[in-house]
Amino acid sequence: MGLKGRVGRSLAPRITQLAPDLTTGFVREALARAVAGVGPLPPAVKAADKQLAEQGGHVDRAIHEVIENHVRLAGAQGFATNIGGLVTAAVTIPANVTGVTLLQCRMVAAIAHLRGHDLDDPRVRNAVLVTLLGEDTVAKMVRKGELPGSPMALATAPGTTPELDRTVSRVVATDLVSRVVGKRMATTVGKRVPVVGGLVGAGADGYATWKLGRYADRELLPRTRR
Repeated sequence: MGLKGRVGRSLAPRITQLAPDLTTGFVREALARAVAGVGPLPPAVKAADKQLAEQGGHVDRAIHEVIENHVRLAGAQGFATNIGGLVTAAVTIPANVTGVTLLQCRMVAAIAHLRGHDLDDPRVRNAVLVTLLGEDTVAKMVRKGELPGSPMALATAPGTTPELDRTVSRVVATDLVSRVVGKRMATTVGKRVPVVGGLVGAGADGYATWKLGRYADRELLPRTRR
């Protein structure tokens, strides 16, 4: 892990104190809203089905469009929540976490749906959340025994337990906060011009969302609906 990531993880507990909504319940609520739809964003299933119809039933092309759409949305919200500079960093961090999490949850959920997974299944919801950690982090946690398996393994496991649900929520919440804190260190300490920070934030959120989309595309393999 680089310096930015280590700084982010060390500051994550402090940030969760500043933003009490960043708890294990936060990631579950974010996923629930992403699946059900929130504000101007329709439900993940509706967004996925729309792209599938536009692509003539071609699942892979629909997934590509889902990823591209969410990359654009993530870049736009990243700019909006990163333009405050150092003065407003403590205030905008919760907003940025919320925006990125909602969009990335929605994107991964849409991909899971297109691959035949039931978004009402708690196993699939755990898989969606774990996907947000990214491929490298998931692989490390599986090797260390901190997670029982990859997102696909979780989605197709015989079942889940309350302990596993809590573990998934905890590790995802910690990881999301540490990423945003690390990014803020790069955009505000290294570049103290607010608009420049916004541009960097937009690029970071868009790129991170693209990477997660590609990971979800590779990881969440097709499953036949029963």
